[in-house]
Amino acid sequence: MRATNRLTALQIKNAPAGKYADGGGLWLHRRVDGGGQWFLRVTIHGRRREMGLGSLDHVGLKEARQEAEKWRTVVRQGKDPIKERERLKREADRSDTRLSNIAQAAFEAKKAELKGDGKAGRWMTPLELHVLPKLGKVPIEEIDQRDIKMALEPIWHSKAETARKAMNRLGIVLKYGAAMGLNVDIQATLKAKELLGKSRHETKNIPALDWKSARDFYANINGGSLTELALQLLMLTAVRSGSLRRARWEQFAGEFWTIPAENMKGLKGRTQDFVVPLSTEAMRVLQQLGPFERNGFVFPGQRSGIISDMTMTKFLSEHGHDFRPHGFRSTFRTWCSEATDFPDKHVEKCLAHSIGNKVQQAYERTEFIDQRRNIMERWGDFLAQRNSRHRKINIHG
Repeated sequence: MRATNRLTALQIKNAPAGKYADGGGLWLHRRVDGGGQWFLRVTIHGRRREMGLGSLDHVGLKEARQEAEKWRTVVRQGKDPIKERERLKREADRSDTRLSNIAQAAFEAKKAELKGDGKAGRWMTPLELHVLPKLGKVPIEEIDQRDIKMALEPIWHSKAETARKAMNRLGIVLKYGAAMGLNVDIQATLKAKELLGKSRHETKNIPALDWKSARDFYANINGGSLTELALQLLMLTAVRSGSLRRARWEQFAGEFWTIPAENMKGLKGRTQDFVVPLSTEAMRVLQQLGPFERNGFVFPGQRSGIISDMTMTKFLSEHGHDFRPHGFRSTFRTWCSEATDFPDKHVEKCLAHSIGNKVQQAYERTEFIDQRRNIMERWGDFLAQRNSRHRKINIHG
């Protein structure tokens, strides 16, 4: 009996499920479903190792024998074939300078700065949708401003914000490639902007409810439905709708709502939770939400999870309003500016905005809890029409 090359193409074709030796450690595992897998069985450093050589659909008998001999040679050199194959793959990956590969490496390096380690995938999305399909296979050292212009020109004017994000992230990837020692033109994005010209897209602010109409609107959404209560609490707390929709009952304690850092948006690199002082009116609304609780969520969806971002928007649209839920933050901010004497830094902190430059932020870390409690209480009183008439509020009085 031959030590090697025991199998024939006909035997392989007609072989039922089972394992078949070709000799020299080369085996074919034939599965019940008709498929098969080649593997090599060797002994190295006193341990038996099995390494896959590919499926029968893609690797024929001759190729399997060639692969087996290649890795048997590695074994004769005293090396573990599986570890050697992994080492060679790592080297190949390091030498792969295609834009898609460098972009992924740049993303991995940047994860720690991103919300939730970038698990939502939004950082890569503009690149994956508008850049990598056209330039992903191009070596990063070959990419110039003309390539970038070609990739982003279709959305430069029609989807200006998306194009801006894609350009910004591509610039970060180019700088990462340069840091790797590659000959990259890190000015390519700036040059591409010149070629593309100024975007014709006009940024539109999110439509907001006029604060002078806020009382009447608040009074009209008193039907007690989950959506109406969500809108009321959104107005009363001036938080972003995403933070509100993800609220869980364990986040509420006494007169405070602690929003986890991962549920906050807009503060880059934020690692601290955000505490929202709850007004008397907000506490009243919160009490009405108890019966809706499901799986710990304050605003559960009809079937599972939480209510969608469109739930409140749809309600407003169906009732003839053209403003958006996120615009309530602007309503609150304008009321503070035009109808009160509250210091800007206290109001900005209510909105979870960063205050001052980086040096000021480093030294002024107070959360102004007492001051914000006063602001939110006055805002709640205003919406609930507890004041006999609207007046300029003096917080020092």
